Amino acid sequence: MKSAAILHGAGYVGRALIESVLSHPEFNLAKVTSRSQAGQPVHGTHPHLRGQCNLSFEENLGSHDGLEVIFVAAAHGQGAQAVGKLRNEGYEGLIVDMSADFRLEDAQTYLDRYGIEHPRPDLLEEAWYGLPEITGAPPIGIKLIANPGCFATAISLALHPLSKAGLASSISITAMTGASGSGIQAKAGTHFPSRAGNLRAYKVLSHQHEAEIRQMAPGLDFTFVPVSGPWTAGIWGTAQFSMDEQKVGDLYDAAYGDKSLIRLWPGQIPELHWSVGSAFTDIGWIQKGEKVVVGFALDNLMKGAATQAVQNVNLAFGFEETMGLLNSQS
Repeated sequence: MKSAAILHGAGYVGRALIESVLSHPEFNLAKVTSRSQAGQPVHGTHPHLRGQCNLSFEENLGSHDGLEVIFVAAAHGQGAQAVGKLRNEGYEGLIVDMSADFRLEDAQTYLDRYGIEHPRPDLLEEAWYGLPEITGAPPIGIKLIANPGCFATAISLALHPLSKAGLASSISITAMTGASGSGIQAKAGTHFPSRAGNLRAYKVLSHQHEAEIRQMAPGLDFTFVPVSGPWTAGIWGTAQFSMDEQKVGDLYDAAYGDKSLIRLWPGQIPELHWSVGSAFTDIGWIQKGEKVVVGFALDNLMKGAATQAVQNVNLAFGFEETMGLLNSQS
């Protein structure tokens, strides 16, 4: 059993991580931290875990002796600080950072996209960007994995086969996300009264995840309109473009036909609820002559966060890639 800890486990991603680690046959959840909930039982914040998790939140990790993997579910900017603190304290085990802090290749791009100086640029070269269906298994010896963003995961997987094929036409992407993607704290424009029964575009042509997408699908000309939707979990979107009579399905079959956590739907656009609560990404397409629509869907808390983190750790430890994931439910 691999002993695991989760830092900042009181939020939505923290909850999904706790669920995923508890359900894994080779992980033992040893510690969960939260400054705001310190001393309270985990099931006090996540009531459905009563009877499944007997831990209480700790204010700080304290000793990390015996821990073999630490998941950091902190906010952007705080993730790098937490990782840096662990390294300064001498922790040499595997860290999976759920924030954006180690996803981009250089500190300047981070500053441009997130508007803050990178807290620990000295650690950037140590990080491995873990989108397994594209980047593969982490190299032996990697001790810091940057878990991709939710929109970045969905759209990168949808675009990667087109990038490999050198698609020259422009791509128009619209993708919608549920309320949990905005975090556990209500903010103007994201809490229920503003969101219920409503669709709202935001950060049009300027979403921070575009930088990740361009790293995973280089050379493509695309525009991205993100939309907040009136549901809790899940990302659903489409990419529309033209191509010269080539069968788009051949590209997706070649890229993902052997990938266990991608389900392909030729001739149809996946529905949102098919992937919600699962570790899968659903990708489908409809092609009429040169016109193509590719649809994609995933759970932003699962494949867009927690189960992808576990997938990366499985690969880093040499486990079966899907271990503990195929029956994951949120």
